Amino acid sequence: MLEQHTFSTALARPHTTNRYPCPAKLNLFLYINGQRADGYHELQTLFQFLDYGDWLTVEARTDGDIRLTPHLNDVTPEHNLVYRAAKLLQRHSRYPFGANLHLEKILPIGGGLGGGSSDAATALVALNRIWQLNLTTNQLAELGLTLGADVPIFVHGHAAFAEGVGEKLTPCQPNEKWYLVIKPTGAISTATIFQAPGLTRNTPKKSLTALLRQDFSNDCEKVVKDHYPEVEQWLNWLLQYAPARLTGTGACIFAEFDNRIQAEKIYKQLPNTVTGFVAKGMNRSPLHRFLENTV
Repeated sequence: MLEQHTFSTALARPHTTNRYPCPAKLNLFLYINGQRADGYHELQTLFQFLDYGDWLTVEARTDGDIRLTPHLNDVTPEHNLVYRAAKLLQRHSRYPFGANLHLEKILPIGGGLGGGSSDAATALVALNRIWQLNLTTNQLAELGLTLGADVPIFVHGHAAFAEGVGEKLTPCQPNEKWYLVIKPTGAISTATIFQAPGLTRNTPKKSLTALLRQDFSNDCEKVVKDHYPEVEQWLNWLLQYAPARLTGTGACIFAEFDNRIQAEKIYKQLPNTVTGFVAKGMNRSPLHRFLENTV
C-alpha cells in the first residue's frame, strides 16, 4: 500500500509547512454530447478529488527568478505547467520577486488523473498566499483556465459537475467512496481519443439529478480499449470485483468500493507488473482542507 502518498495524515493537524498537496481527480462519469464547429467537444462529467497525489514545495525568493526542480523526463521546466503557472501569476500581478518550486511527482503522466492541472492549480493557490497577492478564487481560476480546462476545478476545490467544454461548473456532493486505481503501462494521448472516428459524440444531455440516478459510464472507454488492449485487460480484471471504468481519457482505470478494507483486499491481489493505489474520494479538495489547517 502506497500510504506515504496519501494526504490524510497531513490534514489531521495544523501546519506551518510550505509543502502543498496536489490531489488527483477522477471523472466519475464522462459523456460526450456533441462536437462544435471549432473542434471542441461538448461534454458532461463529474469530478471528484482523491486523497492522493503530488506534493509541491514553495519558497519565496528575494529576486525575480522562478526555479523549478527536478527536471522531469522529456519536459523542460519552461514547458512544465507548474513553471508556467508561476510565471503567469507573476506577470499578471506584476510581482517583482520569484520562487523556488520543488515538485514531488507521484501521479502518472498521461493517466487521466489530472496531475499536471492539479500541480498548476496548487502553484497558483500557494503563490497567491505566499506572495500575499490576495487574488480571489475566481481570478485564480480565470488564470488557470488559460493553462488548461481542468485547472479551475482544482483551484475552486469542490467536486463539480462540468458541462460545455468543461468550463461550466456546478459544485455537487457525490458519494465519497473508496477507489482502487490501476495505471496500465504507457500514456494515452487525449487528442488521439477525441479525434478517433469511433468516439461516441451524441450522448443525450441530461440533468445532474438524472445522471446521478443512473449507472455511471465513460464514453471514451470503448475507443481507449480498442487502441490500448492492456487497459481493456485490467478493466476486465477489476470488473470481477466491483463497478469499474476509465477516468477521463485514461490510461488509469478505477473500481469503487464502499469501504477501505474491501478496496485494499483487491489491491493486495494485484501482481507486481502493474501499478496501483487505494484512495478515498473527497468532495472538498485536500489542498483547500490543508490550507484551512495551515497556520
